[in-house]
Amino acid sequence: MPRHPAAKWTLRLLAFLLVLVVVAAIAAAWGIVWLRSAMRAQLPQMDGQLTLAILHAPVIIRRDDHAIPHIQAADLDDLLVAQGYVTAQDRLWQMDITRRYAAGDLAEIFGNSIFGPGPLQHDRLQRVLQFRRTAERITASLSPEDRRYFDDYARGVNAFMQETGHPLSAEFRFLHYQPRPWTAADSVLVGMSLAQMLDEQWPTKLARVQVEQALIAKVGPAQAATMIADLYPTGSWRDHPPTQAPIDPNNPPLPAIPVPLDESQTLLHPLPMEDLLQLRALEGKSTICLTCIPGSNEWAVSGRHTATGKPLLSNDMHLDHSLPDIWYEADLEAPMPSGSDFHAAGVTAPGLPFITAGHNAHIAWGYTALYGDAQDLYVEKLNDRHEYWQNNAWHPLQIDHETIPVRWSKPVELDVDITSHGPILNPALPNATSDQLALKWTPYDPTLNGLPLFALNTAANWADFEAATSQWCWPTLNIIYSDDQGHIGYQAVGKMPLRPGGLAPVPITDTNHEWQGYVPFSSLPSIEDPPAGILATANSRITPDNYPYPLTLEWASPYRNERIWKWLTGKDHLTPADMLKLQTDIYSEVDQELAQRFAYAIDHMTNPTPRLRQAADILRSWNGTLDTNAPAPAILAAAKHAWWPLLLEPRLGAAMKVYEWPESAYVQEQLIANQPSAWLPPAYYNWSNFLAAAVDKGLNDAHAPADLKQWQYGSQHVIHITHPLYGSLPFFHFANIGPFPQSGDTNTVKQVGTTFGPSQRFTMDWSNIDASTENILSGESGDPLSPYYADQWPWWYHGRTFALPFTPAAVTAQTHHTLTLNP
Repeated sequence: MPRHPAAKWTLRLLAFLLVLVVVAAIAAAWGIVWLRSAMRAQLPQMDGQLTLAILHAPVIIRRDDHAIPHIQAADLDDLLVAQGYVTAQDRLWQMDITRRYAAGDLAEIFGNSIFGPGPLQHDRLQRVLQFRRTAERITASLSPEDRRYFDDYARGVNAFMQETGHPLSAEFRFLHYQPRPWTAADSVLVGMSLAQMLDEQWPTKLARVQVEQALIAKVGPAQAATMIADLYPTGSWRDHPPTQAPIDPNNPPLPAIPVPLDESQTLLHPLPMEDLLQLRALEGKSTICLTCIPGSNEWAVSGRHTATGKPLLSNDMHLDHSLPDIWYEADLEAPMPSGSDFHAAGVTAPGLPFITAGHNAHIAWGYTALYGDAQDLYVEKLNDRHEYWQNNAWHPLQIDHETIPVRWSKPVELDVDITSHGPILNPALPNATSDQLALKWTPYDPTLNGLPLFALNTAANWADFEAATSQWCWPTLNIIYSDDQGHIGYQAVGKMPLRPGGLAPVPITDTNHEWQGYVPFSSLPSIEDPPAGILATANSRITPDNYPYPLTLEWASPYRNERIWKWLTGKDHLTPADMLKLQTDIYSEVDQELAQRFAYAIDHMTNPTPRLRQAADILRSWNGTLDTNAPAPAILAAAKHAWWPLLLEPRLGAAMKVYEWPESAYVQEQLIANQPSAWLPPAYYNWSNFLAAAVDKGLNDAHAPADLKQWQYGSQHVIHITHPLYGSLPFFHFANIGPFPQSGDTNTVKQVGTTFGPSQRFTMDWSNIDASTENILSGESGDPLSPYYADQWPWWYHGRTFALPFTPAAVTAQTHHTLTLNP
């Protein structure tokens, strides 16, 4: 009997689908095998001999047991060529992506339709911000000496790219594109990307307009002024500027007096919410984390406080985590024409020559972000003749044309209008209103071209250090210092605009806030050898109470800095092990205080549930240490997170989504401690009921277990770092790190979040230079198949570290690979 025709076609269709599945499986398997093979093929040569014709003499590259290169050359030019070559061996694709990210060239390789609007939106913003053009202008203005060094580094990178017999990094082959030759301007772009990361404040100024106007509409201008001050404090009574004498904990100082603000500076047409949210997404802030802001710790103690009588200096820079790590470790050595030796070691920014942070044979230095306000937004008046109004006259706009290549699509053409203040940002904000916003930023000033890395790397004492840092233009930073003669010091660096009209927290609509030069370097906060023998900064206020120049409105919350000063004060016989203990400290006084207040609120609320009573009992008995296995920090973190929308939504509405401030943790503490009636949400009878409701909502939102004693902080607070390309591919999750339970929070000295925390840990020990320690988050290699891709992760995660050898004998003793580059 013949089969039914429908059944026959069904069988054929099933057979065809089966063939497709098999073919797809074979293709996927082949792709996996190919990609792993490409990763393996790109592993760099670390031993033997290679020819590099552009060298003058052989260069020896010794790699220690973490593959950190110790480069020894016959002259400085060869040294920088070799640095560029070796960095490209390990991190070329990261270097290419960094310059593309800064310049606005991501859509050229990632397209737009497949990867969504992100790459093109990002490129449009960076083109409007004039990154590539500014980098090229700065490069052309470098001193002949600095330009030579940057060109040397670029020649080394290009020598690796042009090397025959060695395949390109697997990422290039997977994405099917060739990297362009490296240039000195690309290195400047890398430096500018760091300035953008640390000094970009204009999105916050736009968001503040939304918050202010939402409050004014809700409660009226008089009450809104007080509430705005609550949300946007400038400094706190807990601050400890490094140039001030130690604070008596029994007699704390009065709060810093904020710079008077002109709250009339408000846009008639605030930026649409969708543009603000887009900016948050482009900055990687898709979720609310009010305290996940780049910061760092640094401190130095004089020999009077150490076990050896020699100074100790520590630095850990807190940034968004990435794979590979944002830093690359290196040790660079070569004789100089002056007769002295260039010898510096530490971390470098892949793509930049020299050592970014670390030490040489005589001085050590480290950074924290200062958050100096180096940006202003101006509301410009334009006409149809491509002119803008300034000083009672019309002036022609400068118009720069940008072409953004987009893979699999037509290029996008973009005109950028530029006034005397800077570029008009509106083309990067598609929903922007008629208010034309121009950005003024210190890198746009053609007189500010200083990148004094060579001068810093070769400084031999405090005078040399001061001379080098006086040339520093951007980003704004705090630099901690120590030297082999027993001195310690601190210096604020970066060009800080002088604004006689005061700092503007929102876009400027008048003519009273023009820049009038910059704060003199000699007037920036600075100190050498303080009487107490202790110096520290952690992004909180660094200006003393009587300081005449307003540097910023945005200091970080004071808790890390306060904890560091308290921990160091009164201690003697300190060792490097003590420095690491402090770097990994997970006690939070403010979190312990908030836990007590939430517990008290539950005790005094109306009819607490048994679950809330259990939460209160756990919170009140907690010791303030944010261990991964403790339930109290899990309860507290959930309550703090739930508290913000409960507080802000009734007053701000949708504008709550864009509220952020570096001192938001201090805002939370002060509002919970002082319990102002103006901030009590209408739905709650009193603050006890409100705080208890935050605990209850936090437990529900976090899906806490029925028995809260079984809840562990580490189940909610994890670290998870993904590779930007391989991380989302099936069978390539080995390229990621985590998720792992994570101790600490954003208020602890070990300041951490899911994808945020210390990017490195450094301690300089002048009693034994070879015992000085430095480790990064993951490893030197950008190749997931390399044994050096994540070999430093266990050290970072478990709070351990290792020495970075410096002297010839120590380097030789730890050498695992030796590569000679011959001319």
